[in-house]
Amino acid sequence: MNPIILSVSVMLILALLRVNVVVALTFSALIGGLVGGLSLSETISAFEGGLGGGATIALSYAMLGAFAVAISKSGVTDLLAHSVIKRINAKDNLHAATGVKYLLLCLILLITISSQNVVPVHIAFIPILIPPLIQVFNKLKLDRRLIACVLTFGLVTPYMILPVGFGGIFLNNILLKNLHDNNLDVIASQVPLAMALPALGMVTGLLIAVFISYRKPRTYADVDNTTMKATNTAPTFNKRHIQISIVAIIAALSVQLATGSMIVGALAGFMVFTFGGVIAWKETQDVFTRGVHMMAMIGFIMISAAGFAAVMKATGGVEILVESLSTSIGDNKPLAALLMLVVGLLVTMGIGSSFSTIPIIATIYVPLAVAFGFSPMATIALVGTAAALGDAGSPASDSTLGPTSGLNADGQHEHVWETVVPTFLHYNLPLIAFGWIAAMVL
Repeated sequence: MNPIILSVSVMLILALLRVNVVVALTFSALIGGLVGGLSLSETISAFEGGLGGGATIALSYAMLGAFAVAISKSGVTDLLAHSVIKRINAKDNLHAATGVKYLLLCLILLITISSQNVVPVHIAFIPILIPPLIQVFNKLKLDRRLIACVLTFGLVTPYMILPVGFGGIFLNNILLKNLHDNNLDVIASQVPLAMALPALGMVTGLLIAVFISYRKPRTYADVDNTTMKATNTAPTFNKRHIQISIVAIIAALSVQLATGSMIVGALAGFMVFTFGGVIAWKETQDVFTRGVHMMAMIGFIMISAAGFAAVMKATGGVEILVESLSTSIGDNKPLAALLMLVVGLLVTMGIGSSFSTIPIIATIYVPLAVAFGFSPMATIALVGTAAALGDAGSPASDSTLGPTSGLNADGQHEHVWETVVPTFLHYNLPLIAFGWIAAMVL
C-alpha cells in the first residue's frame, strides 16, 4: 500500500479513537516510513530532521498567544462578552433570542475573518474570546459544532480568496511563487479569481451547517470554571488602554505586512502594550508564559506534523501516488481532476497545513495539469484547492485545533468528533465538488 494512504489512514483512525494527536502523528509517521522503504533509523532521522520545520510556526503561535493575552488585558474581550450577555438577559421571547443567536454567529464570523487580515493574530484570539462566551452559548442552546464550523470557515476561507494578511502569504508568497517556479505563466490577479469557485464551496458548507445540520438547540451542563466567567456586573475599562490596544493592533499588522513575519509583527504589538503601560514591565514574563501555555499543545502538534511531512517526503509517497494515478486514468480529464483533489486531501490531512502542502504538490501537479490540457486558471484552482482540502478537517490543522482550544474550556467539546468530523463533512466535501467544477469550467 502507498505510504501516504496508509500513514494518513492510521493517523485518522487513531485520532477517531481519541488517541492524542501528537502520538497519532508520530506513530503513523513511523508506520509510513517503514512501509515506504525506509529503515527504522532512517525514518526516525527524517522525522527528527523535519521537526525544525515546525519550530517557526510554534514560535509564531507562542508570540501570537502572548499578543492575544495582552489584548485581553485591555478589557476588549470582557466588554464584548458582557455586552452580549446583557443583550440576552434583556430578551425573554424566542424570536428575540433567535435574533441574538444569529447576531452572535455573525459577530464571531467577522472577528474570525478579521483575525486573518485586519488583526493578524490568527487562532490566538480563540482561547481568549470564546471561553467567556460559553455561558452565552449554553443559554442560547447553541450547538458548539456549529460554532466550530463558523470559526473554521473564518480561518480558512479568507486566505483562499483575499490577498491580504494570511491570504497574501498563501495566494502570493506561496501559491503564485510555486506556480511560477514550475513554469506556469500566471499573474497575481488571476489567483483570487481562480479560487472564487472553491471558496463558494466553503460558503455552501457554512450555510448547510447554520441552517440545516446544527440549527436545533443542544443542551450543555453549566460548569463553574473561572476561565469562562463573564459576570453580569459591568466591567470597568481604561479608555487609554483601549486606545493603546488600537495602536498595538495597527503596529502588529503593519510590521507583519512589512516583514512577512508573524513573529516580528506580534512582538511589535506586544512591545506597544508594554511601553504603553497596559502591561507592566514586571508582568511581561507572566503574560508571555500565559500566551505560551495557551498555544503550547497547538505548537507541539504543528511541530509533530512537520516531522510527519518530512517522513512522507523522504518516502516519495506523493510522487508514487500521483504517478500511479496518472498512468491508470488515461486521458480522462474529469477523473484526473477529481483524483488530484482527493490526493491533495490525503496529503493535507496528514501534514495539517495547506501552506506547507503547496510546495509538495505544485511540483507534481503543474506538469500533470498541463499534460492533461487544463488551462492556467484551472491549474491554479486545482493546486490551490488540493492544498486547502484537509486544512478544514485534519486533526493536526490549526484551523480545527484553534476552535477546540476555546470550545473545550469546560471539557464538553471533543476535538475529533465535534470539530474535525463536522468541519470535514461541511467543508472538504463541498471543496472537492466546487474545486472539480472550477477545474472543468475555467
